[in-house]
Amino acid sequence: MARRLRPVELDFTASAPVRLVFTATLAAPPSAVYRSLAVEVGSTPSWFTALVSAVPTGDGAGRSVRLRGGIAFEETVLAAEPEVRYAYRVDTANVPGVTAMAEEWALSPAGRGTLLRWTMAADGPAPFRLGMRLARPGLGRSFRGAARRLDRRLTPARPPSPGSSR
Repeated sequence: MARRLRPVELDFTASAPVRLVFTATLAAPPSAVYRSLAVEVGSTPSWFTALVSAVPTGDGAGRSVRLRGGIAFEETVLAAEPEVRYAYRVDTANVPGVTAMAEEWALSPAGRGTLLRWTMAADGPAPFRLGMRLARPGLGRSFRGAARRLDRRLTPARPPSPGSSR
C-alpha cells in the first residue's frame, strides 16, 4: 500500500539524515546525460536495470517509477536544469519505514565527458536509516553498472586507432 511521505525540498539532498552519494565519470557530454535523465525518462530502465518502468507525469512535473521487487514511487521534479542537475522527491511509496526521500543527479563537465553524482537522501526511523546505510554497497554497484550502461548507450563505438591490430 502506498503511503504519503513528508514533502521535502531540494535542500534535503544536502541535509537528510541518510545521504548516499555515488559518482562516475562518463565519456558522454553533459547535454546527452541530462537528456537521458530528464527528457527520455521512459528509457531509464534500459540503462538503470533496477527500474522496471519510469513514466513522466504532469507534463514532466513528476514521474511514476516502478522498481524490481514491486517497489513503487510517485515523484515530483524539484530541479530540471539542463546539463547541471535533475532532482525529484518521492511523494508516495510502498516502502515501509521511509518518511522522506529525494534524489539528485548532478552533472559537471569532465574534459569532454561528464562527472555524474547521484545523491539519494532519505529519512525514517532508526531501523530504516540503518537499512539504508547497509544498502550502500549494493546501491553503489547498481549505480556504477547503470553509469556504464548509460555511457555505452550515449557514446558511439570508436573506430580502432591507426596502427592497432583490430
